[in-house]
Amino acid sequence: MSLLDRADGPLPSGTVLDFPAPKKSHRVRNLVLAITAVVLVLGGVVAYVLFSPALALRTIVVEGNDLVGTAEIQETLAPLEGIPLTRIPADQVRGMLADKAPIEDVRVAAEPPSTLVVTVRERVPVAVLQNGAGFVLIDSEGRQLAGIDRRDQVKLPLIDGGTGAVQSEVFPAITSVLAELPVSVLSRLNHASASSVDSIRLSLSGDQGIFWGSADRNGEKALVLEAMLRMPASDPPVTEFDVSSPDRPVTR
Repeated sequence: MSLLDRADGPLPSGTVLDFPAPKKSHRVRNLVLAITAVVLVLGGVVAYVLFSPALALRTIVVEGNDLVGTAEIQETLAPLEGIPLTRIPADQVRGMLADKAPIEDVRVAAEPPSTLVVTVRERVPVAVLQNGAGFVLIDSEGRQLAGIDRRDQVKLPLIDGGTGAVQSEVFPAITSVLAELPVSVLSRLNHASASSVDSIRLSLSGDQGIFWGSADRNGEKALVLEAMLRMPASDPPVTEFDVSSPDRPVTR
């Protein structure tokens, strides 16, 4: 009996039979279709995230700044407006603010749909230099951070010699001392000077002086000085605190 014979008679000539596909083939085909659909959906999501105007930057929020004005930072970053948040890397923001001397680093966070939060970490001023009729704040490396009009605008010591003091050989020694002092002490200082790297002197309000000596053992000297300044007032009052040898501090 022919394989093409059927109970109701032979098939017409030229007829092709469709055999059911194996179940495994169906599963593979469905899996491929599912994966393709997922890829297409993910591609659409990525394209939306990267290029959608709905995520375009419209608002820049600045935090942590003091020496650099918020408006100045926003103006510098204004060219980023209109760019999707996901296409604004932190390194690009850092690069745009790199010429702002007070800014040491920034942290960037996107807040969808359209806000970029820029958190600024500024360098710490440790002293003041006179600059003509005004003054300038400097950090421990002598970097000029910001200008001020009046000496009493900040509670920081004035280093003698004006802006030219940065070039002197004693300047790094002085600033290394100031950088070690806690804010509670630094804010009480009026002046800082040195005739040599071994004779650093600081002055407090109330005509009290501090003989620091060299810039060696700065951390120990700072702790000793802080403790001495907490001592009850004496009679007669102390005119000088000598911490040049932190193991044997002296008052005069």
